[in-house]
Parts: sequence; structure tokens; C-alpha cells
Amino acid sequence: MASAKRIDIDDPAVDEDGSGNLLFEGAPFTGEVAEYSGESLISLDEYVDGVLHGRSREWYVDGTLRSQGQASMGRPVGTSREWHPNGSMAEEKRFSQDGALTGQRGDGP
Repeated sequence: MASAKRIDIDDPAVDEDGSGNLLFEGAPFTGEVAEYSGESLISLDEYVDGVLHGRSREWYVDGTLRSQGQASMGRPVGTSREWHPNGSMAEEKRFSQDGALTGQRGDGP
């Protein structure tokens, strides 16, 4: 998402509509939603019209990648991965285009 609007999930203008859709200032949000722990970015998700759609990433507070995946209209798609704090792979899951889990390996988070 080039030059996408980015909001902080803790912004008081962020809400949910009861159906799980993300709202910003009362309207479905399109752009990146960030979460911080102090000054550290710990998650960044892409939304379209209030629905998780695009890349989803999480980091440990030290900046080490914790997880990454993709969503399509709120459902996981493709390959998602999680790592231990030391950077070693914890788990990998594969999802079909309709969000069904098709494969998994690893020792879990």
C-alpha cells in the first residue's frame, strides 16, 4: 500500500462496528493500522473498507519479526509464519484462497 494512511489502533477515534469491521472517525477504515509498545512498532495490518485485507505483521519489542501473513477480506490466505524471539521458525501455516487451513508445520508459538 504505497502512501497509505496509517492510524494507531489506540487512537480514540478507532472503533468497531459490532460486526468486527474497523472504523476510524465513524467510517470504515482503509489503510494501515499500527500498534505500538512505547516507541516500538509491534504490529502493522492492512485494512480495506474496515476489513483486514493485505499484509499483517508483528514484531517483538526489540524489532525482531514475530509473525507475518496475508488476509483476503478478513480471512487468512497463503502462507503465514511465526518466529521465536531468537529468530528461529516456530510455525508455518498454509491457507487456501477461502481461508481454509491446508497445511501446517512447526512447534507452535
